[in-house]
Parts: sequence; C-alpha cells; structure tokens
Amino acid sequence: MRLPRKRRTYRTSSTDATAGPEQTEGPDLAEGLDRAEGPEPARRSTGRAESPRRAGRKTRRLRVVDLPRRGRRGWRRWMPSWKLVSGLFLLFSSTLVGLFAVVYSRVQIPDPHDSARRQATVYYWADGSRMVSVGDVNRQDVTLSQVPESVQHAVIAAENEDFYTDSGVSVTGIGRAAVNIVKGKETQGGSTLTQQYVKNTYLSQDQTVQRKVKELFLSLKVSNQRPKAEIFEGYLNTSWFGRDAYGVQAASYAYYGIPAKDLNPSQGALLAAVLKGAESFDPSLSAGNRQRAEDRWSWILDRQVKTGSMSAEERAKYTDFPEPKPPVKPTSQAGQTGYLVDIANKYLKSRSGITDKDLARGGYSIHTTFEKDKESALTKAVERVRAERLDPKKRAEDEYVQVGAASIRPEDGAIVAVYGGSDAIEHFTNNADTSGVPAASAFKPFVYAAALEQELGGARPPVETPVPEPVNPRASVTPPASEHLRSALVDSEHIPFVEAGKKIGLEKVKDLAVASGLREESMAKLEPTFSIGTSTPSAVRLASAYTTFINKGQATEPYSVTKVERSGTAVDGFGRPKPRRAMSPDTAAIVGAALRHVGWNAVGPPTDQRTYVPYWAGKTGPNDRMNSAWFIGTTPELSTSVAMFRTKPDVTQLLPMQGVGGPDSERGSTLPPLIWKAYNEAVVPAPPVTAPPGTASPVPGG
Repeated sequence: MRLPRKRRTYRTSSTDATAGPEQTEGPDLAEGLDRAEGPEPARRSTGRAESPRRAGRKTRRLRVVDLPRRGRRGWRRWMPSWKLVSGLFLLFSSTLVGLFAVVYSRVQIPDPHDSARRQATVYYWADGSRMVSVGDVNRQDVTLSQVPESVQHAVIAAENEDFYTDSGVSVTGIGRAAVNIVKGKETQGGSTLTQQYVKNTYLSQDQTVQRKVKELFLSLKVSNQRPKAEIFEGYLNTSWFGRDAYGVQAASYAYYGIPAKDLNPSQGALLAAVLKGAESFDPSLSAGNRQRAEDRWSWILDRQVKTGSMSAEERAKYTDFPEPKPPVKPTSQAGQTGYLVDIANKYLKSRSGITDKDLARGGYSIHTTFEKDKESALTKAVERVRAERLDPKKRAEDEYVQVGAASIRPEDGAIVAVYGGSDAIEHFTNNADTSGVPAASAFKPFVYAAALEQELGGARPPVETPVPEPVNPRASVTPPASEHLRSALVDSEHIPFVEAGKKIGLEKVKDLAVASGLREESMAKLEPTFSIGTSTPSAVRLASAYTTFINKGQATEPYSVTKVERSGTAVDGFGRPKPRRAMSPDTAAIVGAALRHVGWNAVGPPTDQRTYVPYWAGKTGPNDRMNSAWFIGTTPELSTSVAMFRTKPDVTQLLPMQGVGGPDSERGSTLPPLIWKAYNEAVVPAPPVTAPPGTASPVPGG
C-alpha cells in the first residue's frame, strides 16, 4: 500500500524584504522543484516565489570557447586550454587536408607545351623596321638509355640527389619562393627535378604565387602517376643549357660537337654545372664565368663520390677542365646582327632581370636604338680601311688584326652603331663591348680632368640643377699647374701623366673615370702605369665617357633598348637614363680644348668645307707600348671610338702592333682615325670650319 507523501514546509529567502508566514508545499509543487534541480527559489519583491520554469533558466550553459576561463585569475584567464588548442588544430588540419584532397583530385595533367607554338623574339631598328627574328627552338629529344649513366649521376648529384625517393616536391623550396614573390624579391632555387620538369613542360615561367601552387599539385600528381625514369628523361630533354640549346642532346652538340651518348663523365659534369644558369656558368662568356664553371664542375665530381655514384679512383682521373668549344650564333645573326643582338640583350637583362632562358622562350618585341644607315656606314668604313691598309698575305704583322667600334649619340647616350668583328657567326666575341684591350693614351684625358678638378676646386652642382656655362667657354685659359699636362696630352707624352697621377692620387683618377662612364671592373691596378692607360674599357664605354667633355661635364649611361613588350604588355625599366655630374663645366671645357688639337693632329687640317675634323678626340700614338691602337672622335652629333688590336686563338696575350699596316703606321695608330673619318663623312654633314684657340689655321669647334 502506498503511503501518502509527507508534506514539508519552507520559508522564503532571508533576503526578502518582508518575510511571510510558513508555506505548505503540496505534492505537485514539490515535484516541480525537484525537476528544477537548482537552489531554492527566491521570492520576488512582491513576496511570491519564482516559477520553476524561470528558475531552470538560471542554470549554467556550456560555452564553446572557454575564454575568459573560469577558476583562473590574471593573465591565466586568457590562456586557452590544451583542449581548445588541440581542438582548433584538428579542425584546421582536417579542413586543410580536405581542401588539399579536393584540389588534388581536380588537377589534371595538361598536354605538354608544343615547341612549334613558341613565339619568336623580334628585334627592331630605331626606325621601327624589323632587324631580326630569333625563334627557332634547338631541341632534339633522346631516350634515357642514350644518356650515359655518368651524365645522369652528375645531374642528380648537382640538382636533386634524392630524386628517386622523394615525393616530387620540395615544400620548403616552394614556400621560400612564394614568400620572396610576395616580398618582391628574386626567387631562389630548391625545386626538385620533378618540379623543374613540370615547369618546363606544362607551365609558364611566370614567377607568381598562383603558378607556384599549380606547380606543387602538378608535381605531386606527375610523381604519383609517372615513373621516375620517365620524369627524368623528360627533364633532360626540356631543360635549358644555354647557347640556345634545350635538352641534353642539343647541349652536347652546342658545347662539345658530339651526341649525348658520347659524353664522358667530365663533360657531363660541366653540362650539369651550366644547368644552374648558363649566363653565369658558360665558361666561354667571361673569365668570371670560367672560374665559376670550373669550381662547380669540380664540386659536382666530388659530390658524385660523396653520394656513391662515382669511385674516388675514377674521380682522380678528371683533373683537367673539359674546355667546351666556342659558342656559335645562328645564321640569322650573321654579320653585325649578332653583335647588335648581344648588346641589346646585355642591356635589357641588366635593366629588367630578363634572362637568356626567358629570351630563348620567345615572345618579346625589342625596340633598339640602332640606326640602320649608321650601322651600314660603320661596317663599310672598317672593311674599306682593312682592304686598303692591311695585307696579311704580304705582311705577317697584318694577321690576326681585330677591330671594334661603337658610335653613340652624345645628346642622350643612345648606341646607334657598333662593329663587333668580321662576322658574329665566325667570331663570337663582341669587339665593341669586350674588356681586355688597354686604352693606353686614350685614357689620359681623365687624368688631365682629375688634375684640373683638384686645381679648380671641382665645384659640382647637383644633377637636378641647370648646368651653368663654364667660366671659360672657349677654354682659352688653362691653370698654370696643368699646362704641362695639356702639352703632354697633345704630344702623347707619358712621364707628366705618371707624375700627375702620383700627385693627385690614383684613386681620384679612377673615381673620375668611373663617374664619366667607364666600368669599375675594367679599371687596372692602381700602379704608376695606371695613369698612362693600363685599364681596359670597351669601345662602347670609351665612346660614352668622351661625351662628358662635350656635355659640359655631365655623363649619361649608354643604352641600346627603348622599349620591350611581351604579348602586347610593356616591360618596365626602359626609360632614358638620367645624366649625372662627373666633372665641373670648366674642367670639361679645358680638356675639350686640348682634345681638339689631338683630333687635328690625327685627322689632319681641313682643306675645304667638306673635310671633317672632330671637335674632341683622343688617341694612342707611337709612344704607346700596350699592343692596342685607339681613336675616339666626338662631335655634337656622334661620339665614335675605334679600337684595333691583334689576337690569336689559344693565345691569352695580345700580339704586338709593331708593323701593322706597314712601317710608317706608328704601331697601327694611324689606322683607327682613318676608319673614324670614313664613317663620319658618310653619316654626318661637314661642320663650319673655324680656327681653334691659339691657332691661325681653321678647325671646327673653336
């Protein structure tokens, strides 16, 4: 039998303002209170108890993020618990994995690039007409079995030693590249062979985060779906080796004239070295390149020993550097065209970061400063003087003679014409833009200018300030202490310049020469002979530096490209270079006056209005013993330098100039002025003839 439930009584909370009498709780009310499972209900100020439903609402609710944390004080209240951290990490990781899986499943391996669809790179003359189109892809595919194992080992040791076991990607390499792209910095290496193959075969070369992400997923997919041997074969057939060569077969012919199957381990190590960047590691391009190539070649052979793909005994056989053959230009770049393309490429690479690999990939429109009529006239002038004055069959001294020349517009520094050699296909070195030929007496005007700067105080207004007229526009007054240098310059004497260099300091002479436009790297050691021209500037740089004297002491960087476009979009960085102050206007005027007399002595007095004489000129003479002959003639229209020297294949030193052109040629120094005169008479009208300061005979520019 069920007993009736005992009734119980309760009082209202002691916090109530008015305590009432005891209340009796019936069964129904008790059950409701039991269900609430909360503290005793408090009465409202009206004296009535809260309803059970309202009391239930005051129970604690579970928070998703326990911040600030209960039971903690101070900074600990805001420290997340390990449960929260691990939960968020798991949520983020699962989301990332899910997203990765979705993207990976949707990525499809596209068709390989079609080499036939590659666009040509077109170069234009200054007048907008087409100069040359460069676009043939030099590539010949071979199977992996046709590539010697030693060559394969060299490439893997140099580029990706764990290629056969990796996942196909280097996450750290991609992350580093992506960060650098966002920061606007150059991208760094670190890609696997698979990534490089994917980039070469399926993607563009654009350095963007989007392309890097695409490269990551494609590389993973290719690595999972293609055998490693197939990937490696594709990599060897699509990689850029320089010298317009794509793939190991084309590279083998370009560097050694043999098929890839005949490469020995030493030659293979060099080809693996140039994969890092032919612009920096092709040993034929410069002395610096050769040193870098030799160091990396040796490192790759040592690396193969370390990775176990070559024995130490075999490594010991390869101690002589495997010298490649000289590069060969395509037939479309025969004559002077190859030299023009070379100068344009050097300039645009220095201004925009475009590489040889980018250029070989094609699609660029490159507008140059080269003028067709002047280029033709300069070539004809050189060929004419060579034919008239040099006879290798009669005189042994006339063999191996080389000529380099460059013509620049003083107004803005534009290179309008160059002569780089007999033929860019047969003679690859660009004589107009090479370093290695001593300037000799043609360097002395910069010593004279440095002495004047010191004597006159060298006041130089900022470049932004309008250049004032010199105190002595006709330079009729020369400071007494520098008068002996003026005479020594005209008479091609050496001792006064050696003494002047010691007095003013060779460092100051070098600084002024570099400020005028000569390259720092072409400067010789600061020894006493420095002042008489042991430095080896190029014809382009010497022609440019002489414009400083006609431009009232301001120098302008020589340039050869005015505009570059790719797929209709302009590439930045090709505005005209801004002039800079190199010397004071007075110094430029005084040196210029002396150079007028040098030009007069070299070209001869004018016989009528049609005979052209330079306003400013520098030259070598019979007293020079540096195996070079120079003439630089500068007018308001053109500054043109002509260099003559002798080189023999496999001989590092320049050959003597004594007897070149006959016994009365003054060590060949009479020939460059003849080339200059023939060129200028063809392209520049004769100026009015007047008398120079201090003379009764007429000469222009007085």
